[in-house]
Amino acid sequence: MALAVGYALEEVPPPSSRSAPETTSTPAVTVEREDPGTREGPAQVVVIPVRDQIAPPILYVIRRGLKDAIDSGADLVVLDMETPGGRLDTTFEILEALDRFPGATATFVNKEAISAGAFISAMTDDIYFAPTGVIGAAAPVMSSGGEIDESMKQKIVSYLRARIRAISEGHAYRGEVISAMIDADYVLEIEGEILKPAGELLSLTASEAAKTYGNPPQPLLAAGIAESIDELLDARFGEGGYEVTKLVTTWSEDLAAFLNGISPLLLGLGFLGLFIEFKTPGFGVFGILGGIFVVIVFFGQYTAGLSGHEPALFFFLGVILVLLELLFFPGIFVVALSGVGLMLGSLVWAMADFWPNEPISFSGDVLFQPLMNVAMGLIIALVGGIAAVRFMPGGWIWDRLVLATAVGDASQVEIAAEAAAEEALVGEIGEAQTDLFPSGQVSVNGKWYTAKVAVGTVEKGTRVRVSGRDGFNLMVKPIEEDEA
Repeated sequence: MALAVGYALEEVPPPSSRSAPETTSTPAVTVEREDPGTREGPAQVVVIPVRDQIAPPILYVIRRGLKDAIDSGADLVVLDMETPGGRLDTTFEILEALDRFPGATATFVNKEAISAGAFISAMTDDIYFAPTGVIGAAAPVMSSGGEIDESMKQKIVSYLRARIRAISEGHAYRGEVISAMIDADYVLEIEGEILKPAGELLSLTASEAAKTYGNPPQPLLAAGIAESIDELLDARFGEGGYEVTKLVTTWSEDLAAFLNGISPLLLGLGFLGLFIEFKTPGFGVFGILGGIFVVIVFFGQYTAGLSGHEPALFFFLGVILVLLELLFFPGIFVVALSGVGLMLGSLVWAMADFWPNEPISFSGDVLFQPLMNVAMGLIIALVGGIAAVRFMPGGWIWDRLVLATAVGDASQVEIAAEAAAEEALVGEIGEAQTDLFPSGQVSVNGKWYTAKVAVGTVEKGTRVRVSGRDGFNLMVKPIEEDEA
């Protein structure tokens, strides 16, 4: 039973059915103009849509948008909010991402910011409303929709209120308002006026959120009201005083959420495919599939806003080092080990939540899950490799997939038994029946053998000379034209 993973919506009375401050009509735009200060050129604004349920795909969009905003030096990030709420664990991750953004942030309550949406809105510097925007809350519930035990619910509400107080400094009434949206027992009273009695959860319309209290007057929650984000930005920066980059959400975020959930399995299949490819001659379908699975992992991390292009480049640099070891420096091991280290390190890097312009922190919180994913991938590959060797049947399909030796298991036994006779093949001339990268098949005196070249590669059809033996493999080298 998952507790408080969901942050769902309970019935919240409409604003007109509860005690609320008397309001008058509010101007279409009440936004304070921002001082350009020393900024050169138009302000750079990034708009991130927050739609539907708060779930991992929304986290990925927000995190990717914030990192892009840091890279581009954006002056303001605006969350275009229209959500009924969602998961509490995802909400906390979004709050942490917003907290790491060094620039100004704002929320535009386009239609509704309910439940987790209200909590996320409270994390931004300013909250703006469309004229029909509504913000409200609901009690935390289990992900199944059932009620949480009352004592546990009190602990969660207490923690949420503490988080709100911590992120509401500098806003006169925000902490109290959001607390009233979280805790049904909280009484919101300002200047002797009870805005929310005990026993219900607070929700506010745009005009209610914009009502001012105190001396000097300060709005209850809203920094301004505007018909649209463009109108909001015109009022804040002046018409033509800004440039907007709008993130577009696609199906890829939903796909990334699924892929990241099975990333250990994808890594295991990728490692297994590459392992089989390196252990068999030529290049076959297992190498292709292994590479595809690894690329899918990098795609999922990139879409999740965790990885840029750099980890993928380092991974393929590691692959190149391993190939160099196999093709040109067999037996040295240092080159291959360096390549494997780069490959594993790049995967951990791709899954770790590192932020631009921040020193890289190798803390347990950052690296624990990536290391667990890679470790699980290696275990899956190990188990799969053992199972493949133990249980995979032979036959035409398997032979074609892995380019298995044409001589088969019986011939391998014969090779081992006739080791002395094969020593006599040294100096004999044969022909490569497959490409040697560096292993493959050659024929000598009408018989096929598994063979290797010490340095480089040999193309199919090349004449070769047997130079020795390595275990059960013949060692060969291509015959130069002047030797023919």
